[in-house]
Amino acid sequence: MSAIKPFQNEQDSITIGDLTIENRIDQIEVYGSLQITRDKAGLALATKMKALIDSIMKALQNEKLPDHIPEAPKDKIDNPFK
Repeated sequence: MSAIKPFQNEQDSITIGDLTIENRIDQIEVYGSLQITRDKAGLALATKMKALIDSIMKALQNEKLPDHIPEAPKDKIDNPFK
């Protein structure tokens, strides 16, 4: 069901409620908020989240994974106010 193919590109993004999920080659970024209410709408949101998590788990389980991915170095920007 997932609209993204986890870890396959740097461009896919989906939104579930107010939660944004962005695809990356080395990580999945999740930010925002999601309220899963105790009703049919909440069930629909939970179902979408479960499908997304299941697709991420499947992608991770089908690979030989390193212990950690090194953090990318942060670009240093000169202070324009100096």
